[in-house]
Amino acid sequence: MSLTLGIDLGGSAIKAGAVDTRTGTVVGELESVPTPRGATPQATRDALATLIDRFPQCHGPVGLAFPSVIKRGVAYTAANIDRSWIGTDAGALLAAAAGGRPGIVVNDADAAGVAEMRVGAGRGEPGVVMMLTFGTGIGTALFVDGRLWPNTELGHLEIDGREAEHRASAKVRTTENLDWPAWSERVNLVLARFHSLLCPDLYIVGGGVSERWEEFAGYLESPTPIRPATLRHTAGVVGAAFYATESVAR
Repeated sequence: MSLTLGIDLGGSAIKAGAVDTRTGTVVGELESVPTPRGATPQATRDALATLIDRFPQCHGPVGLAFPSVIKRGVAYTAANIDRSWIGTDAGALLAAAAGGRPGIVVNDADAAGVAEMRVGAGRGEPGVVMMLTFGTGIGTALFVDGRLWPNTELGHLEIDGREAEHRASAKVRTTENLDWPAWSERVNLVLARFHSLLCPDLYIVGGGVSERWEEFAGYLESPTPIRPATLRHTAGVVGAAFYATESVAR
């Protein structure tokens, strides 16, 4: 069995797993390290190298789901990471952390969305599907008949004077001590705005908060059907591994 290492950089932790990209399954346990304070490039490189060393069974390319607009490996935005990332070749940094192996970096919500569309809640779904990841921010991935429109970053859309992710991310729920009904009311405002602009056929809700889906699902409301992410906290890892394998194959 050939395994590919997928890594997902979150606001509080960096997770990694060995992925069988034929099936989209994580083989063995996820490993994690704390996300460095501020998540500067050098500190992040060191944390990535520590994680990569824990997976000697994975050879070849390494994939990283990263919270930024990514084009040809370069980071273009830095909403929840240090601003020194802007203009940084994140792919080259990942490759250095991996001892020279190919480093493939992709927007984190796009990675999670690709995984869900291939082997999760969106598999086989036609039309417009929108993946939403609720964590430190709100990530979005948009698909039309299974094809990704990359780097949408619609969590930064302004709603009543505030960015959507500043109103309804999982981090906001925690820091403002919102109960599930109060937080879900805010999420419903976000869903309504996305519906008015894009009229999606399906929402998939992922990110760290999806682990507690049963506690808030009943409060969500939208004309668009809403499903929980099937892969939940492993989606970014699996999607990053998919990207890494396929980028090298091209």
